[in-house]
Amino acid sequence: MENSVSLIKTIDNQQPRKKSRGCAVVGLLLIFLFALPWLWRWAVQAYYQQHIYTTDTAPSEQVAIVFGAAVYSNGRLSSVLRDRMDTAIELYENGQVNKIVVSGDNSTYDYNEPGAMLDYAIARGVPAEDVQPDYGGRRTYDSCYRARDIFQIESAILVTQDFHLPRAIFTCRRLGIDAVGVRADLRPYRDARWYEFRETVATAVAFWDTLRQVPPPVLGSPIPLN
Repeated sequence: MENSVSLIKTIDNQQPRKKSRGCAVVGLLLIFLFALPWLWRWAVQAYYQQHIYTTDTAPSEQVAIVFGAAVYSNGRLSSVLRDRMDTAIELYENGQVNKIVVSGDNSTYDYNEPGAMLDYAIARGVPAEDVQPDYGGRRTYDSCYRARDIFQIESAILVTQDFHLPRAIFTCRRLGIDAVGVRADLRPYRDARWYEFRETVATAVAFWDTLRQVPPPVLGSPIPLN
């Protein structure tokens, strides 16, 4: 009888310990899952830093791809997009690239990032024939996919801000484009913290996108830049 009582007490004492260990394991798992997007972005940033340059140190390439950003209702480029365009134009003027692909969102009639980017480049003295608008670049993945399949680009300089470059290079390289990046950070940006948070989520999405490699919503006939 005493042995049975002792056994019951032992089992009762072990049950809280098992529950405690189970809760600890679940807690650690939740922390890991929560931290995973940040760890993934850190890994992508660390790996692709070797492929990021300034305009002074960038290698020469046939084409620069400029990723779209906000355009205001009067056609004025946001500071982020203007800096991207100014950086790409500097590469063109230096003879480091021969053509500029301006890729952005034109999903509605009254919003046209590539058109505004094209107008800006021409106003800055770049010949229209050396600027190729890409009206289907709604996302970074779309821009890279279309660069490969529509414009037949095999290698390129990607022009965007430092917070965006690792994801852009990762995406294009995963799709088969030999891409390097040039920083377009010409000033501090007001929404820098938001951009950093968004990039953490977007970099995780980029892994899934490049794993599936589903065609973007807008494709079309090939337009080889050559």
